[in-house]
Amino acid sequence: MTTQKKTWFQENLHGDYQIWTVVALLSLISVVVVFSATGRYAIISGGGTFSFLIKHGALVALGIVAMWFFHRIDYHYYARISTFGVILSIILLIYAYKFGVKINDASRWVRIPLIGMTFMPSDLAKLALITNLAGMLARRQHVSYNFNELWPMLAKIILVCACIALTNVSTSALLFATCLMLMFFGRVPWQYLATSMLGIFLAATLLVMTGTGSRIETARNRVINYLDGVKGIKKKDADKDTDYQIERSYYAIANGGVIGKGPGKSQQRYFLSQADSDFVYAIIVEEWGMVGGVIVLLLYLWFLYRGMKAVDSSGRAFGGLLSAGLTFSLVIQALVNMGVATGVGPVTGQPLPMISMGGSSLIFTGITVGIIISVSRDKVKDAVI
Repeated sequence: MTTQKKTWFQENLHGDYQIWTVVALLSLISVVVVFSATGRYAIISGGGTFSFLIKHGALVALGIVAMWFFHRIDYHYYARISTFGVILSIILLIYAYKFGVKINDASRWVRIPLIGMTFMPSDLAKLALITNLAGMLARRQHVSYNFNELWPMLAKIILVCACIALTNVSTSALLFATCLMLMFFGRVPWQYLATSMLGIFLAATLLVMTGTGSRIETARNRVINYLDGVKGIKKKDADKDTDYQIERSYYAIANGGVIGKGPGKSQQRYFLSQADSDFVYAIIVEEWGMVGGVIVLLLYLWFLYRGMKAVDSSGRAFGGLLSAGLTFSLVIQALVNMGVATGVGPVTGQPLPMISMGGSSLIFTGITVGIIISVSRDKVKDAVI
């Protein structure tokens, strides 16, 4: 029986097995911690905790299926459709801003006709832009840069990030940071990197000055609140503003101590409104302690290391840049989420990849990891693209 299982894995799961292992461990943690974190919603809805467990378990399974499906496709195919993906995502981002489904005062979702499921166009935009940028950079590895060759990259980055910023400033900032890092690895001269930074700064300034976007003011207030907290300024009636959530996150982490209160014994899950998504790391630390929090952090760093090994194993510039960009996008998001829960940075509303409860985000994360694994299958050493 063991031999049959080993044969099945060898025939159906290709690429870096350590990435598969990390994803399996994070998925298992996700099911356990979300099952605990949704206790508050189970009480409010009266549907029982197992209803949330079944729903989240099914979405985790769909994400893994998406990962398996996309890891079997030659990653070069994605370069050919990435331009269409960028154009489509821009259209959907503008549509979401104007006519999208509003949840928690943010209009970031588009409802898919017939099936009724919603998804965030920003997930598609991140995937399409990173893939398209990796392809453009790969074709210029042995070509001297000038502005005429670079401006299509800068235009796409600025336009996509500006469209995302209309409804989600933090996602826009993280995507821009990832693109900047990708351009650095793609050997873009520093003066052009400075130009791209200036372009996004001017675009952001224009959005703020004109008041364009539904979340610009929210992002501004969150940064101010964070800076006030760093200065030690305490607001009155904290339970009536955004300080309440971050303070509850601190309580959860303090309650966890070194080894935690134990799975399913979190107290702050009943008070944190985003205990299953934005502040799920606080629940992990409360129930599993500092030990559990460090283990989760190490799993993401392990994933980062294996994603970079895929860059090293692939002899193709496109594969290396694609794997680097997608890996950084997931790990940076994870670090930001953990940083928010621990007070290192301002509240951003970023879920913890592969762990937080979600819908389409879990599926898009699965697609992203599947593409990274597809790159890890490439062992060619004599090709440029």
